[in-house]
Amino acid sequence: MTPLIESHQARSFYLNDQEFSQLYPDPIQQIDSLHWTPLAIAAETARYLVNGKICKILDIGSGVGKFCLAAAQFEPLSFFYGVEQRENLVHLSGLAKKKLGIENVEFIHKNFTQINLGDFDAFYFYNSFYENIPGAERIDDTLAYSLDLYHYYCRYLYIQLGHLPARTRLATYCSWGEEIPEEYVLVESQFHGLLKFWEKTT
Repeated sequence: MTPLIESHQARSFYLNDQEFSQLYPDPIQQIDSLHWTPLAIAAETARYLVNGKICKILDIGSGVGKFCLAAAQFEPLSFFYGVEQRENLVHLSGLAKKKLGIENVEFIHKNFTQINLGDFDAFYFYNSFYENIPGAERIDDTLAYSLDLYHYYCRYLYIQLGHLPARTRLATYCSWGEEIPEEYVLVESQFHGLLKFWEKTT
């Protein structure tokens, strides 16, 4: 596939995670390794989810947009959407998109429960609910957090994933699997089991 990015300056951001983090302000760079998807994970995930097709892929809890912006470069014929409830992170995602000149990405400022998953072909989930676990490292303190909310989000996603058609693909990173219905089978795991690829059987 022909890369989307033509300028040398834009391509340099994809050399490694440290270079990519330069797209963002210092506070965002400082939590890169904890909260944002590594480029190697994004590359493998994009390959699996796209599977040689032209797809619409949703990142559930997209943060500053790193997964979408990386995956969109690796798979330029597909379109990547990120839904994020923090307006400031959606803003930073848009600024990074502009710097990179990426076009096959869109960021949505909503809670994921306001999104119709049926509008998408495949999904990426980097355990964006985990912040609600007591003692967890959080991106910031702008949201209300609770264990009840963690369980609510997991159950809501579980139900919504169950409504999707057979052959739907899902990738999870650092997930405990509570949000995955039994109709999804584990196809492959990488990076010491942290990255898992799933497919819905029925």
